[in-house]
Amino acid sequence: MTQNKAPLIVVFFLSITSLFAQQSAIYTNSLVKFNRALELYNNQQYLAAQNLFDDVKDETDDEKIESDCAYYIANAAVRLGQPGADDLMQNFVERYPTSTKRNSAFVDVADYYFQTGKYSLARRWYDRVDEKAMSRAERERFYFNNGYAYFSSKQFEEAQTYFNRVRDSKEYGAQAKYYLGYMAYEGDDYEEANVLFEEVKGDDRYSENLSYFQSDMNFKLGDFEKAIELGLEQLPKANRNEISQLNKIIGESYFNLEQYEKAIPYLKEYKGLQGKWTNTDYYQLGYAYYKQGDYQSAISEFNKIIEGKNAIAQNAYYHLAQSYLNLDQKQQALNAFKNASEMDFDPKIQEDAFLNYAKLSYEIGNSYTSPSRVLLSYLEKYPESPARDEMETLLIDSFITSKNYQEAMNLLENNRNFSDKVAYQKVAYYYGLELYNEGKYTEASKNFDKSLTERRDPVITAKATFWKAESDFNVNRMQEALVGYREFAGMSAARGTPEMENLDYNIAYSYFKQKEYDRAIEFFNRFAGNADKDKARRNDAYTRLGDTYFVTSKYWPAMEAYDKAIQMNIGNTDYAAYQKAISYGFVDRNDSKIQDLGGFINKYPRSSYRDDALYELGNTYLAMENTTRALETYNRLIRDVPGSAFVPAAMLKQGLVHYNANQSDKALERFKKVVADFPNSPESMQAVSTARLVYIDIGRTDEYAAWVKNVDFVEVTDADLDNTSFEAAEKQYLNNNTAAAKTGFEKYLNSFPKGLNALKSNFYLAQIYFREDQKDKAVSNYRFVVEKPRNEFSEQALARLSQIYLEKRNYKDAIPLLKRLENEADFAQNVIYAQSNLMKSYYELKDFNQSVSYAEKVLADKTIENNVRSDAQIIIARSAFETGNESRAKTAYAEVLKIATGEMAAEALYYDAYFKNKDSNFKASNESVQKLAKDYSGYKFYGAKGLVLMAKNFYALKDAYQATYILDNVIKNFGEFPDVVQEAKAELKKIKAMEAKTNASVETQN
Repeated sequence: MTQNKAPLIVVFFLSITSLFAQQSAIYTNSLVKFNRALELYNNQQYLAAQNLFDDVKDETDDEKIESDCAYYIANAAVRLGQPGADDLMQNFVERYPTSTKRNSAFVDVADYYFQTGKYSLARRWYDRVDEKAMSRAERERFYFNNGYAYFSSKQFEEAQTYFNRVRDSKEYGAQAKYYLGYMAYEGDDYEEANVLFEEVKGDDRYSENLSYFQSDMNFKLGDFEKAIELGLEQLPKANRNEISQLNKIIGESYFNLEQYEKAIPYLKEYKGLQGKWTNTDYYQLGYAYYKQGDYQSAISEFNKIIEGKNAIAQNAYYHLAQSYLNLDQKQQALNAFKNASEMDFDPKIQEDAFLNYAKLSYEIGNSYTSPSRVLLSYLEKYPESPARDEMETLLIDSFITSKNYQEAMNLLENNRNFSDKVAYQKVAYYYGLELYNEGKYTEASKNFDKSLTERRDPVITAKATFWKAESDFNVNRMQEALVGYREFAGMSAARGTPEMENLDYNIAYSYFKQKEYDRAIEFFNRFAGNADKDKARRNDAYTRLGDTYFVTSKYWPAMEAYDKAIQMNIGNTDYAAYQKAISYGFVDRNDSKIQDLGGFINKYPRSSYRDDALYELGNTYLAMENTTRALETYNRLIRDVPGSAFVPAAMLKQGLVHYNANQSDKALERFKKVVADFPNSPESMQAVSTARLVYIDIGRTDEYAAWVKNVDFVEVTDADLDNTSFEAAEKQYLNNNTAAAKTGFEKYLNSFPKGLNALKSNFYLAQIYFREDQKDKAVSNYRFVVEKPRNEFSEQALARLSQIYLEKRNYKDAIPLLKRLENEADFAQNVIYAQSNLMKSYYELKDFNQSVSYAEKVLADKTIENNVRSDAQIIIARSAFETGNESRAKTAYAEVLKIATGEMAAEALYYDAYFKNKDSNFKASNESVQKLAKDYSGYKFYGAKGLVLMAKNFYALKDAYQATYILDNVIKNFGEFPDVVQEAKAELKKIKAMEAKTNASVETQN
């Protein structure tokens, strides 16, 4: 049995050995390849290693070698950045859960990602590491790397957890403390940061940055001297990014130590964050300059602070204002004080800023609101102010100096907390005077009455009395005017006033208007006889004195007075010469009358009285039975002045001369021409009736009947009734019984719409409607008059009807009437009226060439008043501006500025500023805007436009603060002028876009 088994054992043994030998050969071959792949891997030849590991993995049956190959294949894929590398590693972990390289796989991949800076990927693999399976050294590296990975993604809480685990490590402790210190620094825990930084201070790796951090921390902890020391230590070795911030730390530390001179050079070297400063940065440098007395440099920094809305900004604006004041830049100071006074961060600064703002408003004017309102607002807000008495005094004066009398009256009448009787008297007086100059006589009279309720100042009382009388005179209240003039004359305070100069003249006119001719003669004589009086008025007084004598049939004294007016040779002497000539006729000196009338016609060929003179001359020849000369003179009138109202009368006279000379055909020719050319006129009525007599005399009544059928006149058979009805209404009219006269004329025209007296009735009724402000009703009556051939009422009707259309801004209907008036008017003032309103009408219709043409006609008359002259100049200026001729506009506005008052002066002053801005004369432009604010604050439109211009000037002068603050206030305060606000918004947007490039505090607008 035994012998039989051994071989079997041997055989079996031999079989096992043979099999092992075969496997050993394979294993040895795989191991060689594996070691070769590992060598390639360790030499960072990852792709070659990966391929060889792939071969070994496919060939081996050894699970350990296979798992190691899978590990290295995945690791190589990670290092090669191959797609799916993470999946390969995940597959390795799942396929070989018992592999000793499982934990190493997590650590290796995490470490690789860490070393390549892919910290988020690193953390993902670190999270899977089993730290218990790691050695102490591996664990410290794991803690530090994980902490740094969290630190790099600013997850400081997690980072601190890991760093704290290695803060005592020999290898990683210094680094961990540095990063822990940095996180404490970033978290404003400066004490902890300082402790940690001190622990690593000797480490060369960190010393370069530590001085910077510690300087900044000491600054933030308020240890400014230490911050300066450390900052100066670090500055020479700091990198480019740190230099700017270190200068800021050092400069601001000196600033907080009030060592402003030392602070300035460091603050200036600060470059800002991303190249931009903040409002606080500008404030600190500006304040440092301010404390050194360098106000110009202070301004250049403060004025870059735009839209500040905190305590620093309030402080900056206050000191900006003080800097401007120190350099006598008062307009700029006003804006800055206003801004500081609108902030309540520091109540003391706010109150003092408001006080200065109010004082400057009084001194230089205020375009935002009236100085009076600013002063009153201050007194209301600070009733217990030590400056109260001073401010009340300024308030009283401001009512006068600002010339914004309407607003001043509103404040005085409606504010219970302030009532100054002296101020009320003055303001009411000056407001009345302003209204008077604007032609608003009724409103002016009311304000003079208000002034006279407080008779505090004798001189103001006297002046108010006089100008109330003047206002009453202009609205035809003659009796009230006379009472006022007499009262003024009896006031001692009236002595020496300019108003006293012409008192006799005014009283004389009042008596003249009331037909109290004896008293008028007395006062005209008193005034005209005083050689010291104004020559133009003396000349007029002599002329009116002559008229007064004339209407009272005292012809010799009348001629004497007219002669004195002629001898003065001032103004229009033609009227006096004409009146003197016709006066000879009333004293039976027809030869002298003829001589003077002939001389008048030759001396005054363009006089509006030329036709009057020719007609009177013809009549005088006729009276002296010199019919030949009479006919020649009438012919001359008809030929030379064909538009004269005397033409139909002259023709009628010629017809009568021929009739009396038994020249029937010549007489009929004249009568028929009167009827044809001037139908429905009184002369045509007389021509018809006289022609009837001629036809009867020559026995050709059939011809008369045939002719008269074609004459579309009146109901001749009702002539007596017609005249009776008219005369009844006219009597009421002449006696100033307006209501009865109106009823009478209305009845007459209903009964006789084409009556003998339709012309007069329509004119008188239109005049009544006009005076009673029923102007719409007057239109048809005036139209009736102006549509008739030229007559005695044409001129007045044209003036009145055109005025009604102008008031309604109906320029198209007004223009034809004004043109007729220009050509037909006998009175020079009506020609000026027509031409001045034609220039305005054409301007409103945007016909600028015609507008300028008429303006030039107006200016050609050297006798016009300044207000008319300024109207013409401003029309030229506006038209030139509208047509792009700014050079002419500039010249015209300069002329307006010399003579204009009120709104026109405000407009001219604005354009003075405008053209100075265009010429880059920005300071002078601002001076004009300041004058506009001070002298014409009541004209808000030009005030608002002036402010926009001022903002542009300031920005051109590199004062962004002034520019933006002014524009902001225009937008807030002048909503009633949307075009101006829109311009301000556009300018503000442009400026902010520019400033935002260097100032991080500026928010740009969309």
